[in-house]
Amino acid sequence: MRASDRAYTALREDILEWRLQPGTVLAEVEQSARLGVSRTPVREALGRLTAEGLATAAGGRGVVVTDISLDSIDELFELRETLEVRAASLAAQRGEPRVFSHLHEQLLLAPGLLNDNDPARHEYYALVGRLDEAIDAAVSNAYLANAMRSLRVHLARVRRLAADDLARLHAAAAEHAAIAEAIAAGNPRLAEAATTVHLHRSLTHLKAAQTAG
Repeated sequence: MRASDRAYTALREDILEWRLQPGTVLAEVEQSARLGVSRTPVREALGRLTAEGLATAAGGRGVVVTDISLDSIDELFELRETLEVRAASLAAQRGEPRVFSHLHEQLLLAPGLLNDNDPARHEYYALVGRLDEAIDAAVSNAYLANAMRSLRVHLARVRRLAADDLARLHAAAAEHAAIAEAIAAGNPRLAEAATTVHLHRSLTHLKAAQTAG
């Protein structure tokens, strides 16, 4: 792997996992020393992160980690509803039922992965990722799938805001199971409704958490 790719992967992971908090200055000298690469690969990595919207130029401060505000969460979910509700509908029409039936069974068992053990939670997030990937494959629309993958970069950061709320994670697991079940049943309208409910509850919870914080 090229040095710039290593730097990009490491910085991106640190941003998504909130090890680099919003507003953190990503100084080239500091990051190159931390990551063990020269400044040029770090500069290239910061350019890629800025293009993705995970970092932004902040005048004299250089490049900083992008902030997440209530307004930005609203905007993300507006786009998310447009894309994901349509994708769920198409997946119900075009997807392989057995794939989603299997995911449904796994998601029903997901609460067993949700405890205070971080590695176990990562297993749950990986399972949700497999549902996302199955939907992307089922819609058979490269433009829609690419748009959703780009959006999920930012949703991964937002999701961490709810990571310490076990009740919400358990509810989300049930909502994901309902989406998989509707797609497996080949019912587009039910898939749309299940996705809409999940998005509404997720947004309500995130906004309440942000306001309380």
